[in-house]
Amino acid sequence: MSQDIQAKIEQLTAELNEYNYQYYVLANSAISDFDFDIKLKELEKLEKEYPQYQDPNSPTLKVGGDITSKFKTVKHRWPMLSLSNTYNEQELRDFDNRVQKAIGHAVDYVCELKFDGLSISLTYKNGQLAQAITRGDGVQGDDVTKNVKTIRKIPHQLKKGDYPDLFEIRGEIFMHKSAFLRLNKEREDNSDQTYANPRNFASGTIKLQDSSEVAKRPLDCYLYFLYTENRNKTFATHWESLEKVKEWGFPVAEHTKLCANIDEVLNFIHYWDTARHQLTFDIDGIVIKVNEYSYQEELGFTAKSPRWATSFKFKAERVETVLESVSYQIGRTGAVTPVANLRPVLLAGTTVKRASLHNANEIERLDLHEGDTVYVEKGGEIIPKIIAANLEKRHAGLKAIHYPTHCPECGTALVRQEGEAVHYCPNENGCKPQIVGKVQHYIGRKMMDIQGLGDETIETLYRINLVRHISDLYALKEKRDQLVTIDRFGQKSIDNMLKGIEESKEKPFEKVLFALGIRHVGETVAKKLALHFKNLDNIKAATVEDIAAVQDIGIRIAESLYNYLRDEENIAELNKLQQYGLNFQIEEREVVLAGENLSGKTFLISGVFADYSREQLTELIESHGGKMLSSISAKLNYLVAGDKMGPSKLAKAEKLNVPIISERELLEMIKE
Repeated sequence: MSQDIQAKIEQLTAELNEYNYQYYVLANSAISDFDFDIKLKELEKLEKEYPQYQDPNSPTLKVGGDITSKFKTVKHRWPMLSLSNTYNEQELRDFDNRVQKAIGHAVDYVCELKFDGLSISLTYKNGQLAQAITRGDGVQGDDVTKNVKTIRKIPHQLKKGDYPDLFEIRGEIFMHKSAFLRLNKEREDNSDQTYANPRNFASGTIKLQDSSEVAKRPLDCYLYFLYTENRNKTFATHWESLEKVKEWGFPVAEHTKLCANIDEVLNFIHYWDTARHQLTFDIDGIVIKVNEYSYQEELGFTAKSPRWATSFKFKAERVETVLESVSYQIGRTGAVTPVANLRPVLLAGTTVKRASLHNANEIERLDLHEGDTVYVEKGGEIIPKIIAANLEKRHAGLKAIHYPTHCPECGTALVRQEGEAVHYCPNENGCKPQIVGKVQHYIGRKMMDIQGLGDETIETLYRINLVRHISDLYALKEKRDQLVTIDRFGQKSIDNMLKGIEESKEKPFEKVLFALGIRHVGETVAKKLALHFKNLDNIKAATVEDIAAVQDIGIRIAESLYNYLRDEENIAELNKLQQYGLNFQIEEREVVLAGENLSGKTFLISGVFADYSREQLTELIESHGGKMLSSISAKLNYLVAGDKMGPSKLAKAEKLNVPIISERELLEMIKE
């Protein structure tokens, strides 16, 4: 039986790794997404039940799950130097002249797209991914191996081939524009800090401490340079090595080109200066490398960069247009975002009519006047931005733009919390965009997923005064006589809508918590809160410190949730939703006891741990008879403490004489 299970795990691992290779390296879909997911779930289940047979290169590792308390600093075997930059054709010809003077004749160059992402160095030992290190300061970087393993294009184990026993391959991790816009919109909806561009988002993602969160963000990667001992004995040229690493299974950009002289290099640059706008990802220039490795060695390095390579940086595209007006958007959380309305202008291949002004600080910094001629740029930023006003073209009498002091929709005085750049309208229950936006958020696919309801319908229901709160949705079945009077709203549409609303009562607690639209409480935070506190009553009873102590929550989220649960109108709304039968507690799973060593003992987990996630420690405790508590009290037997545990929690435990144990001590208790 045991041998059969091991064989099955090995078979599924090999099969799924082959499908990944076919899809991500050869661009061949050998299996449907559905069938792939079924096989992956089967493998996950077997590995969970029989962890001793899990392959270190299992495809299940690409979904993450490890928690990193801090990233280890590692010295690069070969320094990761930066490239010198050129910005015009003459500078590039000067580079070519220096190369020719040193070598004695013209040379071949390899031209590569300069990806606007995060540099990474991957070390492989015997064909297996051993380590992934960021550039850092060029001499040493952070070990982000667990996070990089979630990127599907990066192979964990190479197929049999003629690769060296030990080598490094370097490249760039980046995010596609469509993924950036989608994820940034989700962050905006959750009142989280948004990123300025895909590069910042990719960089921020790779430094997250929870690899399962990294796996949810679709990062991509291209690799472009090989390092190994005695490389020159294996390959004569950089181009030859690129062709070979493609054979080994690494993703190499298809747009790379071998050029015979500097004129061909310039033709390549001119082409991509325009064509880059059709790419699904950002590039900010072209990298030019001398092809022959022997010539690279002869040219050598300066203190900061190689003499055999340079980069040509594209200028950020900039146009002039007229700022016609500034309007203000109010989101469902009350955040007020200023938007510049521009005279339409062609920029980077698209017609631009609007640009975000971000916040009051930005308006003040730019000193804008209505009717100004402004410079608009779209470089590494996907969203156009105003760089400055052309003061030479400013006419006398133009009116300066001042950020409003009151909400443009409802007239309520705006507020700005300490440490935040954004102004908010606090009238969340009386400001139309907030009311409508909150209900539209509630019915969304990732929230309650109410079939038969859409954003336009919510607008209509608000207009005819049928919906002012989320709870009003559940009273609609009593108002069918009013629903039938709505234009293009037939009997079947009404039935589908009411059925969808009724079915939403079956959604789990974490979905309800996310759907409520509490500021800073996104999908992941809602899941963590639901798992930790089990039900709404426990969250209501928790202090700010209790909430902030939950993994990855923090004080800002804790204060927002705490304040939300003490607002009288929110309390009344929650009571109505509970009366309508929505789930405000998680469905307790049946725990199969693996032992009873912790029977009768209560535990609380706080901090970050080296070998286990907090969820895994919770499962261990409960599977050995222990009970989890949500806060520190006299009923608590043990506080399991990891790194970065809140000082208030520690002080409270010490005051109540609660024993504080480590992860290792907990495991010893279980073994005993």
